[in-house]
Parts: sequence; structure tokens; C-alpha cells
Amino acid sequence: MSTQKPDLSPGQAESLPCSAPRCAWAKTELSIPYHDTEWGVPVHDDRLLFEFLILEGAQAGLSWETILKKRANYRRAFDNFDAQKIARYNARKVAQLLSNPGIVRNRLKIAATIQNAKAFLAVQKEFGSFDRYVWQFVGGQPKQNARTSLKQIPARAPESDAMSKDLLKRGFKFVGSTICYAFMQAVGLVNDHATNCFRYREVNGGGS
Repeated sequence: MSTQKPDLSPGQAESLPCSAPRCAWAKTELSIPYHDTEWGVPVHDDRLLFEFLILEGAQAGLSWETILKKRANYRRAFDNFDAQKIARYNARKVAQLLSNPGIVRNRLKIAATIQNAKAFLAVQKEFGSFDRYVWQFVGGQPKQNARTSLKQIPARAPESDAMSKDLLKRGFKFVGSTICYAFMQAVGLVNDHATNCFRYREVNGGGS
């Protein structure tokens, strides 16, 4: 299985028909292909891990559907999530972002993205990669859960508590435990597909 998630551009994702058994939250034109091709697939690419960390933070107080609609705009606005470039953003760039209707125009979230880019680069320098750092919270292997329904999925877990605490200590912003758990689900640190979802076994490598 590929360890990198494909670019989810409108019309490019491949997924099964809407009648296929899948997690209950995947119901829309954007969420179905995202669920079918990306959510829960283990990611080891640093740029993509940074993208998801920023997008999960941007979601705070909003819906993931809103973020999916703005995802392509985020990539354009934030230099395809190039942390080196984002860490050098100045006041003029921030003003441009605040006037960009294609993203969430929240001053605190934009400032957090710049700060997180700086903290991200520091983690890369210390650990060799952000991938190596973030996967330590699950022992280097995806945690395979066995949820049978959406209501069984927690908002946080001990692993996300530990991740949040360490990220905050390193200067990251918008990385509370709930945000961290959503990040872990998205990038495959945990497999929270429902057991009756067709993606559960695929993400689980065909295991039980």
C-alpha cells in the first residue's frame, strides 16, 4: 500500500459507488472520495503530514467539509505547505492571506500556521524528519481499532493527549488533543474506519 495519500483534486479521486458500505460520516461529493482514497492511509511524507496538521487546526470550530472545499485554495495560498517558505512569511503576506476568501480568514489560525512551520522545521532538525517524530506516538505502527459505529469513536485518546502535550511544549499552536486525534485518524496513525466499512480491511492491510 502506498504510504502517501493522493492529491484530492475535484474529479480526480477514485472511489466505489455511493452504495458501497463505508463509514457513516462519508456522505457528500467531497467526503466520499476523501474517505475512500485518503482517510486512514498511513502517511510518511513530511510535507503531507504538515499539510494535514495545519488543515486539522484550521478546522477548529468548523466542519471538515468546509476545509475540503477550501483545500486546493489552501495549497495555493500557503505555497503547497512548504514549511521553509511559510516560516518566512511577513506582515505583507499575512495581510494577503487575511484578504483571501479561499481560506479560513482567521488571524490567530494564520499566525499559528507560520509558528507551526517554524516549530515543524525544528522537529525535522532534531529528529531527522517529522515522520519519525510523529509516528513514535503509536510505536511506529498504525493502531488498528475495531469500531463498529461512529458513536464508538472517541474525540481523543491517550496517544493524542501525549502528542498534544509534546507539540505544545515545542511551540505548536492549535494542537489540542481533539485536533491531534483527528490528525492521527487522517494520516493513518490510527485506523478508525468502521469494521463494516470496505476500507477497514484495506487500510488494515487485509488483516482482521
